[in-house]
Amino acid sequence: MPHAKFIVAGTLIIGAIVYLMFSGINDSMVYYYSVSELLASADDLNGKGVRVSGYVAPGTIHRTPGTSEVEFFVFEKQSDRRVPVVYRGIIPDTFKENAEVVVEGTYQADQRRFQANTLLAKCPSKYESQGDQHPDDVPLQKEAK
Repeated sequence: MPHAKFIVAGTLIIGAIVYLMFSGINDSMVYYYSVSELLASADDLNGKGVRVSGYVAPGTIHRTPGTSEVEFFVFEKQSDRRVPVVYRGIIPDTFKENAEVVVEGTYQADQRRFQANTLLAKCPSKYESQGDQHPDDVPLQKEAK
């Protein structure tokens, strides 16, 4: 019967490890919400960790002098619905008006704002031409002698 005890103990240990793995994975998985989805589920999502994808609304970026805090609105182009965001941290170089962003944090339904702890600004997926300027029209630098 000593083998039966080892089998039962081993099964319990393996079961506990599998349970911890799956519960950890579920806690770390965060779904991307659109602004409309966030606002429609505001009461259910209050205080929970979520990610919101959208665009920085023009004219809404306000930086607090002397701090790393920035406030802005995230909107979605399909509906023009928007949500205020407060973020404290390093601001990406590509963060600007109309930039596509993903903010991760918690929605505070009582204050009707999103408190972000992560701010990701997506890079443009393509480069656009500069119009009529042709590389041959750009003056060359003089060679060093």
